[in-house]
Amino acid sequence: MALPVEEWRLCAARRWAALEPALRERLAAASLHDTLRLGCSLLRPEAEAAALRRLCRRARAGKEPAAARFYREEGNRLFGRRHYAALWSPQAASHELPGSPEVSVCFANRSAALFHLGHFEVCLEDIARAESHGYPDRLLPKVLLRKVECLLCLGRLQDAADALSVVENKIAMDGVMTSPTHQTLLKRLSQLRIKIHERESCPEPAQEVCGDIQRKSEIWEENDSISGASSSLSLNFDIERGRHLVASQDILPGQSLLKEEAFVSVLCPGESHLLQDGSETAWDTRVTNADLYCHRCLRQLLASVPCHGCSYAKYCSQNCADVAWEQYHRTECSLGALLLTLGVFCHVALRTVLLAGFAEVSRLVEWSHDGDKDLHNPEARCKHLGEAPYTRAGTRGIPGCNDNGQYQSSYQAVFNLLPHAEKHSPEHKFLCMLSVVAICKQLQEAGLEAAVLNRESSEKWSKSKTCEKTLGELSPELKTMAEAMLRHVLQLQCNAQAITVMQESGSGDGTVVNKKPVRLATAFFPVLSLLNHSCCPNISVSFSGTAATVRASQPIPSGQEIFHCYGPHRCRMRVAERQQLLSQYFFECHCQACLDELESDVKSVVSMRNSFCCPSCRAPMQVGEDMLCCPNEACAISVSRESLSHRLRDLQRQIQKALELLRDRKADQAIKMLLKCQMDAGNFLSPEHLLMGEMEDHLAQVYATLGKWQEAARHLERSIEIVEMHHGPSSVEIGHELFKLAQILFNGFAVSEALSTIQRAEEILSVHCGPQSTQIQELQEMKTCLLELPRSILQRT
Repeated sequence: MALPVEEWRLCAARRWAALEPALRERLAAASLHDTLRLGCSLLRPEAEAAALRRLCRRARAGKEPAAARFYREEGNRLFGRRHYAALWSPQAASHELPGSPEVSVCFANRSAALFHLGHFEVCLEDIARAESHGYPDRLLPKVLLRKVECLLCLGRLQDAADALSVVENKIAMDGVMTSPTHQTLLKRLSQLRIKIHERESCPEPAQEVCGDIQRKSEIWEENDSISGASSSLSLNFDIERGRHLVASQDILPGQSLLKEEAFVSVLCPGESHLLQDGSETAWDTRVTNADLYCHRCLRQLLASVPCHGCSYAKYCSQNCADVAWEQYHRTECSLGALLLTLGVFCHVALRTVLLAGFAEVSRLVEWSHDGDKDLHNPEARCKHLGEAPYTRAGTRGIPGCNDNGQYQSSYQAVFNLLPHAEKHSPEHKFLCMLSVVAICKQLQEAGLEAAVLNRESSEKWSKSKTCEKTLGELSPELKTMAEAMLRHVLQLQCNAQAITVMQESGSGDGTVVNKKPVRLATAFFPVLSLLNHSCCPNISVSFSGTAATVRASQPIPSGQEIFHCYGPHRCRMRVAERQQLLSQYFFECHCQACLDELESDVKSVVSMRNSFCCPSCRAPMQVGEDMLCCPNEACAISVSRESLSHRLRDLQRQIQKALELLRDRKADQAIKMLLKCQMDAGNFLSPEHLLMGEMEDHLAQVYATLGKWQEAARHLERSIEIVEMHHGPSSVEIGHELFKLAQILFNGFAVSEALSTIQRAEEILSVHCGPQSTQIQELQEMKTCLLELPRSILQRT
């Protein structure tokens, strides 16, 4: 959720409507500095602030022992039913109060699930956490024996023997034990001692590492004026396109152009963190991305380390937790409910100024006041740049560049991204202003001002400043921070970059992994933000944690601009839809794809292939205002647009029901329903319609769960034909589909077909995702496995 919750947006809208017309006019025309000066007192304690406090009660960010009990009991219930993956969920440990014995129990319970799932290294980490948090002494032997088993499974025989000695000493100190539980422990201890002795007597031969596949090294020469960029790029400026990147030499497909670490990123929360009105005690068992990924580095979590102050923030390691605390979370921790209510953009804005530090924020805000008039008119501010030659001296004056003409991934570069303050609606600007003021007032009331301003003592700072401000008024320093935050919230509408991750979806049986991109976090990438939009881009962007890598997706000749796609793509939307969505970026797209569709009679790819067809002769229906007509005079059939749209919606509902049947492991019923949907769709959709391809894909998925690999491959190949018509033979979409086909052919033992599919998938995905990507590694492992088969088998297939 990028923007605040709807109730807060409505509250801000009512406050705006109630202002005097003259004040509304002044706010609408004001600079960011004057907007804060005029608006700071408009957040009334008894009205807007009180409403915001009520809304914050719906956000679950604090530690609640009752919630911890609920999640612990739910985890134990699922563990008893052998649903081990359920204990990955970190809610129980996150809600336990620091220092409570229950925290150690949570870690010990989770270690049991991790052991059964085969994650031995992570299991050992949780056992160490359980011990360090004071796991009950009487229960410790069982957990320590699990530690011995983990070490054995990892081949660490000496460590296992040492750990076993610790358990033996522990049991000996406890004296005579005759209970069945103790007898079971002694029996297990004896078994492990024998196993260690056997392994020491007959060491297993060293195994060849299957994953030791030769990786292609990427050619990379750093750009000396653009941080993280390849030397094949140059930074240019003109009035029409603003700052943009251009190829300074010919670029090949798959060539890396940019590797940039996000200046700031914030994980997108799941909907389960916001309760509906009246849901006071309904604990949510759904697991969202906020539970599955580290809140600092975005690594996937197996055993999270919870924040000691709130239930929301979770980390992959104690180091990540400590670094996050030092850099920003000590300030954010108590504001969790407020930040969840005000949305990700406000959270990114706060974290941006915390990472930058008050001194740098203050310097740049004061600098912006000197050029406030020009900041409202960036074209005038940079007009002289459009006339300057493209030399190192010319780049020195480009906004965001330092005195040496270098554009670095720094706070200065973030600050110089355009906020388009004059183009946002006055109502939206007012909402953003009220929101950042609410955050800064909460910081002040919570005594966190010193931490925000990087002062040594909160108590000393708050006492010295008490006489300088009236009750409820922001200090001058916090007003400076609020102004920068307002700038960043406005910038994010045009400059926010979604960090995506390929997540598994489908039946979950593990035979065929169906992956799709999912938005994981929102971030500022100052260099990546230099790329202008095209509905037919020439690059692909992939992510690893908080790092973005940009690669050429096609040949780019020297002198051509580097184009990113902001979302609306020619293969996914008609030109009218694209132009409407792009209006949020405050420009009208004039890329070649849009010009081709707007200035000629050529229909878009989407219009031609996602069309309705005549139920009689299957010819594409001609589009009218309200009616669609068959162009074949022999048919003369006409159907209302509304009727066909209703039929399409009904078809989509039936497909969803079929997928629900698949999730409930009713594969035969799912097949019957999908085949019926296919038959119905053939009567009114064109054969190339994307929905026809999706149904083929779903059928392939169902047959794969049944182990019917030939049928699965046949349906997926039909799906690939349709995807290729829409996206092209070398698109990343085709790469993902071929990856699935490779898995099906591999599982079906179709060796020659699998090898040729793997090769084609590798060629495409290495261009878009790079040779180090997870999918490429999996493809190489499949290929190695197939090539190591006996020659007699290879010859038969």
